[in-house]
Amino acid sequence: MIKPKILFLTLNTFSLTGGIEKVSRILTKVLDDGIKSKELNAESIKALSLCDLHRDVDTNYCSKKNFRGYGYNKMRFGLMAVLNGLRSNTIILSHVNLLPIAYCVKLLSSKTKIIMLAHGIEVWRNIKPWKRYFLRKHIEIWAVSEFTAQILQEKHQINKHQIKVLNNCLDPYLVLAKDFEKPPYLIDRYHLKENQPVLITISRLSSFELYKGYDMVIATMPALLKKFPDLIYILGGKADSREKKRLMDLIDSKGLHQHVLLADYIPDEELKDHFLLADLFVMPSKKEGFGIVFIEAASCGCPVIAGNQDGSADALLNGELGLLINPESPEELINAIEQTLAKGKSEELSLALQEKCVSHFSYEQYKQKVIGLLEP
Repeated sequence: MIKPKILFLTLNTFSLTGGIEKVSRILTKVLDDGIKSKELNAESIKALSLCDLHRDVDTNYCSKKNFRGYGYNKMRFGLMAVLNGLRSNTIILSHVNLLPIAYCVKLLSSKTKIIMLAHGIEVWRNIKPWKRYFLRKHIEIWAVSEFTAQILQEKHQINKHQIKVLNNCLDPYLVLAKDFEKPPYLIDRYHLKENQPVLITISRLSSFELYKGYDMVIATMPALLKKFPDLIYILGGKADSREKKRLMDLIDSKGLHQHVLLADYIPDEELKDHFLLADLFVMPSKKEGFGIVFIEAASCGCPVIAGNQDGSADALLNGELGLLINPESPEELINAIEQTLAKGKSEELSLALQEKCVSHFSYEQYKQKVIGLLEP
């Protein structure tokens, strides 16, 4: 049997740090590792990125010979993507916006298999009629959650047999905690007292994405402070100027300058320590396709609260890894936070949470699922 050639097309892989970019990096690594170990039944793999530069490649995830970036040169990327696509047996698209390339390839090579990753809001919204028709007729879809799979069926009438649910996984280079002590340097940085309860959210803070729920956490802080007067809420993530002003105005209107800290961007190497610092990770979002940050927090033994109206349920194993609440109910949020803080964060509970998370969302499990899905 002739081994297939696999082409992976992405928008960004290494030059941005969002959820879709994390998925693209990890899937690139799966393909690169699979071809090296010969676990993947393929002759070759190649990853092409529209927005990255070639020098952006992180060789922990992909060897240089298997990656090419085009630095936002749409014409060159499109041409090379089609040419490489015509030489490939299987093309994987990281995003619905790459469908025009698949369409061009299919016109010239009808037998080429096309797979598209479906994350969240990019496929929940309205899709142009030709894209919807093309998806129905020619595309196998890997949805990151049952929620996204359901929307594809209900909103776009995609046949359920075309959709495979492939939950996201933990980054293989995420360093897991071996003990669960709060890092002293972060206690000093944020001027915390010993045993001071800490809530944390880490997210992109965008004025165009007002669905993460952190503003509701801020709004509930006055009620929470009645039971936990020393409570601190750390909101991590780079904010655009408009969103930063909105949040500062909200904090000011509630008189919460001593209790809500805007921590700005938190680098990957400090993620684990921030999850260890926190007594609770809380993000009652309404539009998570999956929510990688939830499993990152749980893998560090940090209790989690998420919304129950999106793909967060997959990340929390339908409540096994944390509490799922109505993201539009301040009362449910307050009750869930109070319940979790009252329970406390012990080493025993943290270890159990970490083990359950890793047992479901490890890189190795993800790799084997991808290889299985790619088997002819």
